[in-house]
Amino acid sequence: MNQAQDLKVVNYCPPTAIKDNASFVTNTIDTAGFGKIAIYFTLGATDIAMTALKVQESDDSGMSGAADISGLVYGTSLNPETGTTSALPSASDGGKVFAFYISLQGRKRYLDVVATAGDGSTGTFGSGVAFLYNGDGINTAAERGLGGNLIK
Repeated sequence: MNQAQDLKVVNYCPPTAIKDNASFVTNTIDTAGFGKIAIYFTLGATDIAMTALKVQESDDSGMSGAADISGLVYGTSLNPETGTTSALPSASDGGKVFAFYISLQGRKRYLDVVATAGDGSTGTFGSGVAFLYNGDGINTAAERGLGGNLIK
C-alpha cells in the first residue's frame, strides 16, 4: 500500500474568484482521528500583499470562540528556517505555496485558516488544501476526502 493512501485530503479553500481587500471563504477542518496535519495555501496571480494568513482553532465546528494558534500566524511567528519573523505573502509571491505543519496532540478538534487579500488594483487568487495523517486507518476514497481514486 502506498503511504499517501493513509492521507485524508480536505479542500478547505476551493479555487474561487479573485479577492481584493476581502477574506477567502474557507471551510472548517475536522481533525478527529488524526495526529498531524499539513495545511497549504496556494497563491495565484496577486498584485498586493496579503493582510492575514493564519490558523485558528475551536472546540466548535462553527468556530465559535476561535483563537489564533501561537506560532501559526504569518507576519508575527518565527520562521524556523531563518530564525527571523515570518512575512505575510507579498505582491511578488504569486505562484508560491505557504505551509503550516501542525501536531494535533493537545489541539482543539476544529481548525480554520484565515486568509485575507490586501487592497490592490486587481487582487489575489488563492486556494488551499490540507492533508490529515497519522490517523485511524483509511480504506476508501470517501474516507480519504476524495471524489474518487485509482490505485495500481
